[in-house]
Amino acid sequence: MLIRVHLRFFLAILAIVFCIFLVQATARVGFSRLLSKYALIANSIPAADEAVRLSPSDPDAHRTRAALLNRLQMTRDASQSLELATSLRYRDDYLWLELGNAREELGDTAGALAAFDHAVRWAPYYAHTHWQRGNLLLRMGAYDHAFAELRTAAAANRSYLPNLIDLAWGVSREDLDTTKQLIQLTDDGERLILIRFLTSRKAFRDAFEVWSGSDSAKFPVLFNGGFEDQIALTEAPFGGWNLTPGQTKNKLAIDISEKSGGTRSLQISLAGEWTPGTPLLSQTVIVEPNKSYRVFFSVMTKDLVTGGPPVFTVNDAANNQLLGKSENLPSETTPWLKSNFEFTTLATSQAVVIRLQRNNCDSSPCPIFGTLWLDEISIELNMNTKLK
Repeated sequence: MLIRVHLRFFLAILAIVFCIFLVQATARVGFSRLLSKYALIANSIPAADEAVRLSPSDPDAHRTRAALLNRLQMTRDASQSLELATSLRYRDDYLWLELGNAREELGDTAGALAAFDHAVRWAPYYAHTHWQRGNLLLRMGAYDHAFAELRTAAAANRSYLPNLIDLAWGVSREDLDTTKQLIQLTDDGERLILIRFLTSRKAFRDAFEVWSGSDSAKFPVLFNGGFEDQIALTEAPFGGWNLTPGQTKNKLAIDISEKSGGTRSLQISLAGEWTPGTPLLSQTVIVEPNKSYRVFFSVMTKDLVTGGPPVFTVNDAANNQLLGKSENLPSETTPWLKSNFEFTTLATSQAVVIRLQRNNCDSSPCPIFGTLWLDEISIELNMNTKLK
């Protein structure tokens, strides 16, 4: 019985000592983290050192110290702190990436690559680890291995694809075939991202080639000029008419009862709201530089009333310079009329944008009401005009 009492007393004392130890340890860790936060705010190395001394087994204390040392451009000391942090939490891929970046900053590319290898090992299915290792390999000149890693990152997270395309475009010196080989497109979604990228870089011919799958098209090519197919708000810049977002009150419909040619036309019912200068309908067309072209179209109107009548314009796709403009579309009510206008491309032109928009008004507000029909829109090289 006495032995049991002594045992219980000993266990109680042991539990109290253990609790005191836990309280002290927790207090030390808490104070260490408080010092770490202060060190970052005050740029205080002594505070960061004290945080590490109080909690030497806490990887976050070493990581914070490394962040401060990096900020103060003490990269070698920062690298040593990160090495301690990774030894304490070796499965943390972000710590390995930070260590790799610090080592590369010191010129130790082999050590940086080893750190990135560890990051990929512990996070093999995440994009950021492959992306960091791929970029290092790219800087090391190992292009094949680099783009294999970068493609793996983009496959894991498609948000990396625009950056992958940008890198491939730069490495290939803006050569489309090499770019496609480096990025290795796998589906239409990736192809659309490449088209958008090329369009943003004003490489319209290359963008059209990716869209069409051929580089042998004869230009110019205008799609669905007779509106025999449906029109829609499309994401690609080629292949048909684009509707401008925000024009919901103006109703566009394919009309089978009214047509100038073929079996259909486009009917546009205007309900008052259409901002002057804003296109309602547009299409990007590939052209040759320094050439004269003529745009043909048929139009019919009914009760069209406005101070800013609709008009067709042609602008250079790269710099938006106005190249040509039609006469105002007829007001009031008219039967089908055929019209055309001329424009000349610039020496740098690769593509133009044909737009249906409104002329500016003399007063504001300036509503527009009525109905108009469009049909037989086409573009041809102007053989009757002397070319530059």
